[in-house]
Amino acid sequence: MQAANANATETGATNDFVTVYVGDTLFGLAIERVHDVFVPSGVTPVPLAPAEIVGLLNLRGRVVTAMSLRRRLGLPDAEAEADGTKASPKMAIGLEQAGETFALVVDGVGEVLKLGADSREAVPINLDPRFRDLAICVHRLDGRLLVILDVDALLGFTTAGAKAA
Repeated sequence: MQAANANATETGATNDFVTVYVGDTLFGLAIERVHDVFVPSGVTPVPLAPAEIVGLLNLRGRVVTAMSLRRRLGLPDAEAEADGTKASPKMAIGLEQAGETFALVVDGVGEVLKLGADSREAVPINLDPRFRDLAICVHRLDGRLLVILDVDALLGFTTAGAKAA
């Protein structure tokens, strides 16, 4: 009985997150919102689209809007490496909102983390303002900060999105 209760407590107090990188910053997305992880290819630019929109791509027969997390966060596009080689290939996370599929283009995808409430903290007041409005909370992990993103806010093109365009 005791093991079952401990397991139930642990299960109820944890959440799973897919981790992604933008530069050296680690972000988390609720796993229940992630549908795919893939390398985006064949991206077609969309004239007059907001700056965050990289373009459209075909994902298993569906037209998907590709959005750059870097641009959504107000960060510059990745530069070529110092030795002159091309920047490392990007990855994309498939997300859905209101029946539409989006490809969130990130610098890299990490692992799936199961995190409990013990490492969860409110969004710090000194967190970069570009991240603060899109963050739900943070988790402190062995000297690193994992910023949990609000997928609805991330995909919601409001005033912040209009300013970037």
